Amino acid sequence: MAEDEQGAVVRTAHSSARTVSPGSAIVTDDAFENPGLPEHRDRVTDKDPTKEKAAERVIVTLFVVSLLASVFAIAAYFIWPINREDITSVRWTTMFLGLGIALAMLAIGLGTVAWAKYLMKDHEMVEMRHDVAGSPATRRRAVEIFAQANEESGFGRRTLLRNTLIGALVALPLPGIVLLRDLYNGNNEDPVKLLKQTMWDKGVRLVHDPSGAPIKASDVTIGSAFHVIPDGLVDLEHGMLEEKAKAVVLLMRLPQEDLKERPERASWSYDGIVAYSKVCTHVGCPVALYERETHHLLCPCHQSQFDVTEHCKVIFGPAGRPLPQLPITVDDEGYLVAQSDFTEPVGPTFWERPNA
Repeated sequence: MAEDEQGAVVRTAHSSARTVSPGSAIVTDDAFENPGLPEHRDRVTDKDPTKEKAAERVIVTLFVVSLLASVFAIAAYFIWPINREDITSVRWTTMFLGLGIALAMLAIGLGTVAWAKYLMKDHEMVEMRHDVAGSPATRRRAVEIFAQANEESGFGRRTLLRNTLIGALVALPLPGIVLLRDLYNGNNEDPVKLLKQTMWDKGVRLVHDPSGAPIKASDVTIGSAFHVIPDGLVDLEHGMLEEKAKAVVLLMRLPQEDLKERPERASWSYDGIVAYSKVCTHVGCPVALYERETHHLLCPCHQSQFDVTEHCKVIFGPAGRPLPQLPITVDDEGYLVAQSDFTEPVGPTFWERPNA
């Protein structure tokens, strides 16, 4: 307690006679009053029937545009198909499909928003919170709400709006359904046949990848490994990458005594030189890591390992079968050539093909 200059008693912050303790809440008596709902303002479509009709026509136009855009997307799928020989066709197909689907979604979105904003009944309301119950009265009220919503939105009354909206909604998923056609494989060639036939054939020279220089047997020293493609591959104008993906080969030379060849394949190698497909039989990764000391080939993707000394049999990892071997020999000039194509399909082991 303290006194001022006139002798009046003044309570200080440290006074023991304080009536309000620190941290106490103070309830004021000047709380905000409920301001109520704002004054309703009529929209231009509420005041002028011609404006309302014009807005309805605009919305109908948007729904029709959405429907036509969906049809355009379907037509674009067939008019601009993907040509495997021309990579630019992917751009055109993607662009027109995207434009059609995007315009269909945009138009139907703008139409529904405009319908709600300009044509549905516009009035303010307060909905009090209440406990949710499943009583018969509640269910009856739910039916009344739906009926009221139908009346206020005009969904049952504005038949042109309703029908164009339904048409646009029905057409919207059709482009996506049409795209599912690409999952059907019946129009494509048998994948086993495609993977079994490569550019290798009798007399085709083994050449360096990517230079295309031919390889003599005398150039392949023990412990060396060459990335090899068939002669003529680099000169292809179309489909070069597809053919290379099937025909790539890894060429190695081992001491003759280290090879454990089966009698029927003894003639597939030449003086310790062997050639195997570079495409892993698990999921198709390039098997390009060669361990000279162990004569193992490693796939960097999922760590499958193949033993070159025993026809590249699988010794570790998820690969399902050995790497296909390319039978080789030499021509009159000493260059390495293929005796034939692969005798089995190259690439991953999938369920349509039994394991070799």
